[in-house]
Amino acid sequence: MLLAAGVEAVELSALRLSELPGLVAAAPDLDLERFRHVSVHAPSKYPRDEEPRILSLLASLADRGWPVVVHPDAVFDYDAWRALGSRLLVENMDKRKPVGRSAAELRQVFERLPEAGLCLDLAHARQFDPTMVEAYRILRLHAARLRQIHISDVGSSSKHTRLTFGPIHDFLDVARWIPEWVPVIVESPVAEGQIASEIERARAALADALPLSA
Repeated sequence: MLLAAGVEAVELSALRLSELPGLVAAAPDLDLERFRHVSVHAPSKYPRDEEPRILSLLASLADRGWPVVVHPDAVFDYDAWRALGSRLLVENMDKRKPVGRSAAELRQVFERLPEAGLCLDLAHARQFDPTMVEAYRILRLHAARLRQIHISDVGSSSKHTRLTFGPIHDFLDVARWIPEWVPVIVESPVAEGQIASEIERARAALADALPLSA
């Protein structure tokens, strides 16, 4: 389905803790070789005593060369997550979360996870600062860490929604600071028949992304 739409990057979701063991079990049989980029999203909420088991499961996926995206507010023991090194991508958070929303808050996270990369969620950044100034600051301050983009819109309840004119227009303001080679994951909840049109909306929002040689 995704390959037919010309997609080269995919993120495997284990946002719910219950999804992670099944993903680990299925991983050896997944046919993903045609994707240029594969990543995994770690559970966003879990009991503290589950953290060692979760990290062990995620490490088995990271060993396949799949970077692991994590919400910083889901981390209890930073020293334990540091073991994933550069295979870990920290995602910036929406306005509801107490950490990781701004460039300054992300800097505090990266001080504790010095090898980690950045997954920039444009919708979270726009919700936190609709002027997109904070998104610009994140891109400038953490440019060397940028490894993946999430794109969609978010509603008033902070749930991801389809791209519309407003976010597409606003994302263009910072697209020039995103290298063209950075993988983009479309997080919009769409039906199969809407995949192609949503990808076109994402391409329109990032039309000014820098070419690799820039």
